[in-house]
Amino acid sequence: MQVKFKISWPTGIIIAIVAFVIFILSFVYKATFVPAYDHHLVSDDYYKDELNYQQEIDKQNRGAELKENITIKKEGSGLTIYFPSEFEPTQISGTIYFQRPSNDKIDFNQPIELTTNKYFLTNINLIEGRWNVKIEWTVNNETYLFKEKIMY
Repeated sequence: MQVKFKISWPTGIIIAIVAFVIFILSFVYKATFVPAYDHHLVSDDYYKDELNYQQEIDKQNRGAELKENITIKKEGSGLTIYFPSEFEPTQISGTIYFQRPSNDKIDFNQPIELTTNKYFLTNINLIEGRWNVKIEWTVNNETYLFKEKIMY
């Protein structure tokens, strides 16, 4: 007993088109409603940030003109940020921003309070992967900016 299953070519084309539409709609559904595929902008205030971009460039250039700029070094138990030794560490203030491009829910920032020119951050908040580090710091009424992309 053999069962013959025959599909005519118009029926095959219709089945292929329906399968393709279902395939595309499944991606639209995932991108829109499934939280694992959440999409977001890097910044919620994108246009406001764009207006301040020239000021950021000026701050970065000020930092680049120093004898030594900030350096970041990955250690076994965390991350060490070295500030320029030409400044008194207690006079340095500011904020360190950690931004994860793939997940904005784990972004965080740390205030800068120094007793030496080193700032150590334990790896409690840092998850392996790419981070955008932005350090905005002030000393002697001059504001500096340091940006770096790191793999932790």
